[in-house]
Amino acid sequence: MANSTPGFSKALLDNSRDQRESSLVVCFGEMLIDFVPTVGGESLAEAPAFKKAPGGAPANVAVGISRLGGSSAFIGKVGQDAFGYMLAEVLKENNVDNSGMRFDPVARTALAFVTLRADGEREFLFFRNPSADMLFRQSELDIDLIKKASIFHYGSISLIEEPSRSTHLAAMDIAKRSGSILSYDPNLRLPLWPSADAARCGIMSIWDQADIIKVSEEEIRFLTEGDDPYDDDVIFKKLFHPNLKLLVISEGSEGCRYYTKQFKGRVGAIKVKAVDTTGAGDAFVSGILSILVSDPDLLKDEKKLREALWFANVCGALTVTEKGAIPALPTRDAVLRALPKVVA
Repeated sequence: MANSTPGFSKALLDNSRDQRESSLVVCFGEMLIDFVPTVGGESLAEAPAFKKAPGGAPANVAVGISRLGGSSAFIGKVGQDAFGYMLAEVLKENNVDNSGMRFDPVARTALAFVTLRADGEREFLFFRNPSADMLFRQSELDIDLIKKASIFHYGSISLIEEPSRSTHLAAMDIAKRSGSILSYDPNLRLPLWPSADAARCGIMSIWDQADIIKVSEEEIRFLTEGDDPYDDDVIFKKLFHPNLKLLVISEGSEGCRYYTKQFKGRVGAIKVKAVDTTGAGDAFVSGILSILVSDPDLLKDEKKLREALWFANVCGALTVTEKGAIPALPTRDAVLRALPKVVA
């Protein structure tokens, strides 16, 4: 297993930027408003005030890719309300194609109150009874936009309820038939599921269709019902399905591990002071997909893959230094400035 910290070649990003127009990442799922306490380390009841921040994992990834110089689109449903229109405008301002967004005239845009503990970790309280994203129907899909995707990225929250579950499955099928790479980040939010068993079953129900999966250590423990996330036998026997091209395990401030059919290893991360970990995983996904979308052969070249994962780790690290998800996602230049000694 390769463990050393890789250097980074700026040429890897230049190639990605040159191919931006022909390399679209379409992100499918939820977009919502995160309300983050203005004072860290307080419970929701004790927080004196909240700052609203646009969020939702798939939307975060779409914005992250755009900020890194890539081409992205978001497909999802929000309420026909002030927050929904605000979120559509946020995507537009960040050069994300929002033509696949739909607006529900009855259900509201989803809200999430996010507490920040002293260590920067989060606790969630969701308002979805139901929210507009849960009511996304198959007939509302922008099929032409999905067919343009070089990579189709999604999570698991849209699998929780109908009709969004059927819409999610239909979108995946369209993308797969159109030749897209399928990218999956389960993004476990257990309080949203009816039960732990329902969450485990729902997340794993589409596991074997993904080409790329990003999962955390905590999610591995949950999905395997307590198995050791550091045990390679667990990884290969329970998580690495035959069609999978890349499995990445995020390890927070320690970086990540990666597994392909040919090689495996670990890539470290830069050290930063964590203010809010919201969106860090999404920033990481943005980093790796922004490079992979223009160079599918990346998955066959371990050196290039390690460089891309190093870049992605830095994307995640920079995101935790600010509050909120989308507001904290770094630009390409910001990531490169954080790596002055390793950029060639």
